[in-house]
Amino acid sequence: MYSKRFVSLLTRDTLALVLAGGRGTRLGGLTSHRVKPAVPFGGKYRLIDFPLSNCMNSGIRRAGVLTQYKAHSLIGHLGDAWSFLRREFNEFVEVLPAQQRTGPGWYEGTADAVYQNIEVIQAHAPQFVLVLGGDHVYKMDYGVMLGYHVDREADVTVGCIEVPLDEARSFGVMATDESGRVGGFEEKPMHPTPIPGKPGYALSSMGIYVFNTDYLLRMLQEDRTKSGSTHDFGKDLLPTAVADGHRVYAFPFQDLQGNSQGYWRDVGNLDSYWKANLELTDVTPPLDLYDNAWPIWTYQEQAPPAKFVFDEKDRRGTALDSMIAGGCILSGATVRHSLLFPFTRVESNSDLRECVVLPKVHIGPHCRIRRAIVESGCRIQAGEVIGEDPERDHKRFEVSEEGIVLVTPESLGQELPGAR
Repeated sequence: MYSKRFVSLLTRDTLALVLAGGRGTRLGGLTSHRVKPAVPFGGKYRLIDFPLSNCMNSGIRRAGVLTQYKAHSLIGHLGDAWSFLRREFNEFVEVLPAQQRTGPGWYEGTADAVYQNIEVIQAHAPQFVLVLGGDHVYKMDYGVMLGYHVDREADVTVGCIEVPLDEARSFGVMATDESGRVGGFEEKPMHPTPIPGKPGYALSSMGIYVFNTDYLLRMLQEDRTKSGSTHDFGKDLLPTAVADGHRVYAFPFQDLQGNSQGYWRDVGNLDSYWKANLELTDVTPPLDLYDNAWPIWTYQEQAPPAKFVFDEKDRRGTALDSMIAGGCILSGATVRHSLLFPFTRVESNSDLRECVVLPKVHIGPHCRIRRAIVESGCRIQAGEVIGEDPERDHKRFEVSEEGIVLVTPESLGQELPGAR
């Protein structure tokens, strides 16, 4: 494998483009007023912070974030969290809204989003373009992938992971030879091609691409005029590149130590979002947020330490197997196997289990909440019971396939909070 120092010159000549314009409708009410990459995650972060932190930690200090739908929350967060870079040093994270540069239409697909910003790419003149999704959770040294790309003299390199066949139907699936060169690419196939020797698994795209800039621009121009194209990387550009015999390689994603397949989550629906958050409360979580060598950068409000008050027989502030962010107060309440974002208050004799509670929520006394996601700004009245009666929950709230209850201000008859 390649060390971070070895590939530092490559990362310096790379422009990252983060696709952050998708609607994220499978997250339901969590994306009713914000785009998916702006959704809070992990107690203090937004989803967008993970690919951007990977860029910074990899030495890639030029990034454009392509926005479109309900971008106010995302743009505000980028301004708060990612404005520390210095233009004088040719470092930046800049917002690239859909501006109809090339015509009257909005972004039609992932490739079209990049095509509509082709002038931006040309102005920065990078040697490589790194295309990323803005809504995946993982830690990855993109420099290692760039080294792999250059070593194989690839036109495009695709980050990939091994996934079970039943999950592979949601991804682009590749077939490769022993050198890693891709000989077949299908987007979301009904019958994924298994990995030779691993019949239960398929090699799936992570939606992470390294392109030689000249090659990318040429492919975008050709795709733009192609009849019937949906202008998408997975559906159009990559299958075309493979079919035309271009040098397309698959990069096997490994953890930062290069020992095994790395942690990567597509939190595309309520069940996966809930599960990925609560995984962080495990004794040894699969994603280490306490790794000082690879920090996840973000903006956070100034908050006092979390506080647990009252130590009485029937009223004791307690949190077990949980993560509690700054500014939270557990006032004689019990929280188990849950994750609370900043400035949440839980009043006396309330009991939360397996809950993800977003910022600035107030939960009144004598509440019982189970297996729930509570949206920012909710005010839950005293004595409320959520997550114990499925029939009642379905009448009032959005409930996932696996029974996770999403509580939003709208479902409680409350106005959305003014804060992002």
